Amino acid sequence: MGNFYFIGVDVSKKKLDFCLLGGEKVLHEETVPNHWKSVSELFKRLEEEYGIDSGRTVVCAEHTGQYTYPLSQGCTASGYKLWLEQAAQIKYSSGIQRGKDDRVDARRIAAYARRFHDRACWHKQPEKEIERLKQLEAERALYVSDLAKYKGQLADQKDYMPKDLYARKAKRLAALMKDLEETIAAVNEEMDAVIRSDETLSRQMELLESVEGVGKVVALNMIVCTEAFTRFDDPRKFNCFAGLAPFSYTSGSSLHSRARVSHRADKTMKRLLHLAAVSVI
Repeated sequence: MGNFYFIGVDVSKKKLDFCLLGGEKVLHEETVPNHWKSVSELFKRLEEEYGIDSGRTVVCAEHTGQYTYPLSQGCTASGYKLWLEQAAQIKYSSGIQRGKDDRVDARRIAAYARRFHDRACWHKQPEKEIERLKQLEAERALYVSDLAKYKGQLADQKDYMPKDLYARKAKRLAALMKDLEETIAAVNEEMDAVIRSDETLSRQMELLESVEGVGKVVALNMIVCTEAFTRFDDPRKFNCFAGLAPFSYTSGSSLHSRARVSHRADKTMKRLLHLAAVSVI
């Protein structure tokens, strides 16, 4: 690919490692803070020094959840498209690897982008409402997990410690649980307000909750993970994503296992759909 550039980005919490490839040659390597302004400033320097531009440059990074947000913002601000690829896809296509180094990983990602640029799937920043719901649901799940933990403490330890000590502990836990329940209610109210403010989201929630076994939490998570049913263009792809699609396991004449689902799936979505199915049964 003459006159084309490939940028591999290794994403971590505090920093981003960049590698710029021109053909097969490494032209530039640099580490910058994980902040969108740092990304924009780096693109400007690369444009001045190497003459890259958004029309002839592929920017690729591993999808690492929230840590890719500043990179996405920086690419958008500078007019560059971003390709977020699954980490396993890059790992298994890069051959045998030994050791772990962020700078080397950035090179591998850039080489992957150069080799498979025809497969690029450009990242689209979710709509503002979807992003808000995603963040609120993650916050709600955190509080629900803590609440269950505290309830477990009350139920499990009553008979295994002195009564006076348990009474004081129970009082403190009760205060914590009350605060958590109020916080969860406030988050739920904010999520309801976001959904009511958007006609499409409101209609989707209504349709999802009309399905037997599907409650508010399942419906909300389906909307978030499918980005309001725009992320997948085929229901089979969603089934695969959620770990519901069975795959055959056969090899030669000796291995003939029954079809089973893959562990490479969104475990949260799989768990919620399983619970929905159990509730129907």
